[in-house]
Amino acid sequence: MFQVIELDDVVRVPPAKFGEPLQDVAKDILKQKYESLISPDLGYVILIMNVKAAEVGKVIPGDGSTYHKTRVELLTFIPKIQEVVEGEIVEITDFGAFVRVGPADALLHLSQITDDYLTSDVKQGMILASQSKRTLRVGSRVRVRITAVSLGRGAAMAKIGVTCRQPFLGALEWIEEDAKKASKTEAAKKG
Repeated sequence: MFQVIELDDVVRVPPAKFGEPLQDVAKDILKQKYESLISPDLGYVILIMNVKAAEVGKVIPGDGSTYHKTRVELLTFIPKIQEVVEGEIVEITDFGAFVRVGPADALLHLSQITDDYLTSDVKQGMILASQSKRTLRVGSRVRVRITAVSLGRGAAMAKIGVTCRQPFLGALEWIEEDAKKASKTEAAKKG
């Protein structure tokens, strides 16, 4: 889920930046600190939106810099377990696919795609279901449910697991096919 989070911080402005506008300096410093950060508390920090730095700062003996209290708005993405999201398949592997969900890639394991027997063709960039002949390819749009989230410190520690083994999840064209079948079945029952 995308969210705007407000938080308070303190910015250290070095003497070399004293002639520049304080708000711009504070925003640049906070961009370096927060943008592209992944943490369990904030999720994926995508963008610094607004920064308000106090005009009056503090000086600490032995340090020529000034320290200013700031209020910052961050655009973040925090994946929530059980959340249904749409994404695009960006990679096919022997064990499944990676789905781009917001700013992150989530693992869609072969066992979480469908009940059908699946074969993965990494060179062709596709996964094929034996009986239904349904396929997933790099670039396919899918609707999935988030089943596991682990946000450690750093990109290598972040992991998201997803499934599409529930009704009306999977490739968007599969969902359309299933909806048409369901409406035809319902019409046949009434007629």
